[in-house]
Amino acid sequence: MADLIKLLPDGVVNQIAAGEVIQRPSSVVKELLDNAIDSGATEIKLLVKEAGKLMILVQDNGCGMSPTDARMSFERHATSKIRTSEDLFGIRTMGFRGEAMASMASVAEVELKTKKPEDAVGTRILISDSKVKIQEPCACLPGTQVTVQHLFYNVPARKKFLKSDSVELRHIHDEFVALALAYPEIAWKYVNTSNEIYNVASGGLKQRISGIFGKKYLEDLIALEQETEVVGITGFIGSPQLVRKSRGEQFLYVNRRPIKSHYLNHAISSAYEELVAPGSYPFYVLFLEIDSDKIDINVHPTKQEIKFDDERLIYNFLKVSVKYALGKSTLTPRLDFDNALPGIERMINPADKSESLPIESVYGSRNVNWKDLAFPNADRGTIQSREDSIFRNTESEESEKLFDQHTSSDFACYQIYDAYIFLPNANGLLFIDQQAAHERVLYESYLKTMLDEKAEKQQLLFPQTIHLNVQDASMMEQMMPQLNGIGFEIENFGSGSYIVHAMPALLQGKFNETEIVKNTLEEFKANLEFELSPNDNAARSLAKSSAIKKGRPMSQEEMNLLVEQLFLCDAPHISPFGRRTSFQMKLSDFKKNFYAL
Repeated sequence: MADLIKLLPDGVVNQIAAGEVIQRPSSVVKELLDNAIDSGATEIKLLVKEAGKLMILVQDNGCGMSPTDARMSFERHATSKIRTSEDLFGIRTMGFRGEAMASMASVAEVELKTKKPEDAVGTRILISDSKVKIQEPCACLPGTQVTVQHLFYNVPARKKFLKSDSVELRHIHDEFVALALAYPEIAWKYVNTSNEIYNVASGGLKQRISGIFGKKYLEDLIALEQETEVVGITGFIGSPQLVRKSRGEQFLYVNRRPIKSHYLNHAISSAYEELVAPGSYPFYVLFLEIDSDKIDINVHPTKQEIKFDDERLIYNFLKVSVKYALGKSTLTPRLDFDNALPGIERMINPADKSESLPIESVYGSRNVNWKDLAFPNADRGTIQSREDSIFRNTESEESEKLFDQHTSSDFACYQIYDAYIFLPNANGLLFIDQQAAHERVLYESYLKTMLDEKAEKQQLLFPQTIHLNVQDASMMEQMMPQLNGIGFEIENFGSGSYIVHAMPALLQGKFNETEIVKNTLEEFKANLEFELSPNDNAARSLAKSSAIKKGRPMSQEEMNLLVEQLFLCDAPHISPFGRRTSFQMKLSDFKKNFYAL
C-alpha cells in the first residue's frame, strides 16, 4: 500500500499560514507598516485602492535591504529579529515571525523595491503564487517600497467573504491610526486612491492626537504619567466630556505594541464609572512599559493579545493611575468659564443627562400626542383595522404573541421597572419592551419619510457646529443625504466641520442637536458590518438614537399611544435590531402558578 502522508508544497503551506496572518486587506497593511517601523524609517506612506482589494502600497525611507536580504524576506520563518529561542521572549520590534511576506506572496501579486542608502542601485522582485517571477537591479529611492496587488486573486473563496469597501477601509484606517499614534516621531501619510486622508508630521504624542482627531480634542486631554517598579504608564486620557457611544477611540499599547485587552479596558472604564453614563466610552491613548520577561507576546497569531505574569496587578495600577489623573484634573480650575458649567454638572450628577431627563423634556409635555412621532395621520379606524387583521383572538402560536381583537383604545396599560409595558387581553398578559417597540415605530417612520420625501424640518435659531475626525467625516458624507432626507439640514463646512441648520420637526426641542447627530453617526458606523442599504442604516441608527430608553417612566396616554403605533408597523413583533418587541403569557400558564406545588 502506498504511503498516504506527504509533505505539502511550499505554496500550499504559505496559503495555510496566510489564513492566520492575512485575513483581510488591513492585515496586509499592518504587517507592512510593522516592517516599515522596524526598518528605522522616519517617513512612511500608505496608498490603497479599492479598499486594498486592488492595491496596497507601503513606502518607507528606512534602512533598505541588500539583494540577498530582499530575496530571503519572502522565505518562511526568515527574519532579522530572532537568532535564538530566548529572543522569542524579549522581542521589542513589531513584526518578527518571518511569515508575513511569504504569506502575502501566496495570495497576491507582490512587488518589492528596496535599496540601502550606501548602495548605487536597488533591487526589484516580482513574486506571485510563492514563485519569483522577476529579480533585477532597479533605480529607486533609499528604503523599501512594497506593492501588494489583487489580494486573494487565487483564493476566490477568501475573496468572496471580504466585506464592503467602507467596512474594509474602516479596518485599514484603524490599523493605520493605531500605529501612527504609537510612533509620533515618524511622519505618516495615508492616501485612499486620490484622496489624502492623513498627512501628519513628526512630533510629540499630543500633536499627533491633534493631527489624527482634530484640534478640538486638545481641550479635553488629560496627561497621565505614572512610574512603578512593575509598570510605567504614560499617555493621555480624555476628560468626561470626551466620551463616545462606541469603543473606536480607545488605544492601549504594551511596549509600543497595540494590544486588545477587555480586562485592561475595563480597568480604565471603571475609573470613569462615577463620571460618565453607562454605555459611554472614554477616550484614551495609553502606553504601558513592562519588562519583556514579565509578558508573553506569542499567544496570538496577529500579536494583538499579550499574556501578563500578574494581570490583576496591572489592572489595579492602571485603574488607580487613571483615577488619580482624573481627580487631579477635576480639582484644577478651568479657565474656560463659558464651558465650565456643563462639566461641573456632569461631575456632580454623574448620570448622562440624556439618560436621566424626565420624559416630558425628551418627548414633550405629558399632553403630547405620540402619534406626532410616527404615523401622524393614523385615525382610530385605521388602528382598529390593523388590530383586527393582525391581532386575532385564537389559540394559535402566532396569536399568543399578539393582541386580540377586543383590545380598545382605552385598554389598561401598566409599566413595570420603567422599562416594560404589560396589559391583559383575552389570552392572558401581553408584555412589551418599550425601547424595542419605539425603535420599530421610529424606524418604519423614518424609512417612510425618506421614501416619500416629505420630511418636516424646523430651522434652528442658532445653527450648531460639529467637529469630526477624518474617519467620522467620511462616514458623515455617506450618511448626510439620508439624514437630510429625514428632516435634518446639515452642511459640510470643510476641515471636518459640519453645520446643523435644521432638525426634523418631530425631534426639535427634544434632543441636543449635536449629540443626536453624533450618536446617530456612531450607530451608523457600527451597522456597517451588516452591509445595509444607506437608507436602512440611517433609519436604524436614528431610531436607536432617538427612541425612548429603558428607565424612563411613561404616562398612561404615552403607553397607549405607543402600543397603538406598534399596531401600525409592518413588522410589529421585532425591533430593527432583531430583538422581540413583545411576548404573550397564556392565561392557562398564568393560572398554573396558583395551584399547589
